[in-house]
Amino acid sequence: MRLTRSVVPFLVLVVVALASSACDKLSSAAGGGAAADSASAADTSNTGGSTAAVNLPVVADEVTDADLVLTINTTGQVRSDAEGRLRAEVGGPVAEVLVRPGDRVRKGQVLLRLDMRQFDLAVDEAQVAVDVATLAHQENYRPDSMATGQMPSKARLDASVIRSGLAAARVRLDQAKLNRDRATMVAPFDGVVDRLLVVPGDRISAGQELTTIVDLMNLRIEAAVLEHDLPLIKVGGEAVITSAALAGKSFAGRVQALLPLVDSTTRAGRAFVRASGSGGLRPGMYADVRLEAQRLPNRRLVPTRAIIERDGRPLVFVIKNGRAQWTYILPGRSNGRQTEVLPDSVSGIIPVNAGDQVIVEGHLTLTHDAPVRVVAKREQGAGAQD
Repeated sequence: MRLTRSVVPFLVLVVVALASSACDKLSSAAGGGAAADSASAADTSNTGGSTAAVNLPVVADEVTDADLVLTINTTGQVRSDAEGRLRAEVGGPVAEVLVRPGDRVRKGQVLLRLDMRQFDLAVDEAQVAVDVATLAHQENYRPDSMATGQMPSKARLDASVIRSGLAAARVRLDQAKLNRDRATMVAPFDGVVDRLLVVPGDRISAGQELTTIVDLMNLRIEAAVLEHDLPLIKVGGEAVITSAALAGKSFAGRVQALLPLVDSTTRAGRAFVRASGSGGLRPGMYADVRLEAQRLPNRRLVPTRAIIERDGRPLVFVIKNGRAQWTYILPGRSNGRQTEVLPDSVSGIIPVNAGDQVIVEGHLTLTHDAPVRVVAKREQGAGAQD
């Protein structure tokens, strides 16, 4: 078959186009492989061929040399030393109320006043009666003799005071003045107004309850102590007070007395603990109390939370040069917060020293010589949440 002259140029163009397409594919494949090799090399260079060590966050506390205070745990109710329910001593309309519930008051501060007019009139009336009786008395003690001017005897004068009514009039005057003073109610001690039961304009009667004042600073707790623990409690011993209403807070107290009676049903006595209310304790709260029972002087102490067991042996993790070194110990007596470390039975040496940092949180799954980083408890908790 013979091709015409017009077809030949068309075939030449087709062959050139196919050759160009094949060259582009080969170039693309070669470039992709080079890019992949380059990325792989970059990844290898970034890792450096090894995995960097991770410092685990932990919370630590110090080993101390101090007295180990053994305690007895008990409960009690917070009470105030002074809780006054103030009642009216005289009756009348209320003129002024100068405090509100929740106000802090000082001893002698005026709380309320009654209408003073009736009391002023009573004093004036009693004074007039005294003046009249005084005149009558003066008539009775004229001199026995106008010539000698001799005064009557003391017995005659005393009898004149009584017969004239002067003695009774003086008593009524004193009573009227006392009632006038009682018409002004004052705080009997420093405290806080808890309740106020009257308002201006109320007419009250003698004996009616008006307000309640509570001393929030001087508090006491009557803590129940089982009878077999009573001999361990000493007057003057320390007490640590906590309350569920004040989570995270503790208050210092002191055993002031051991009350004499033991309940025949519960077989428990009572320890009288004195505490201060400046930190938030309030009368009526239930409190947990740790009472000092025995003090062991000069002991090597570690936090109880630091002690764990491995292969049935107690140990603590001591931080040295940023690494957790486990150290076997021989625990002694404990009060739940601190534990005594005894000397080794073979060498006689205590394996931890005062000032050593031991791990109290984050150590349950640690291995020996693990790199660690000491953080605050709050920081560790935030990291756990993240």
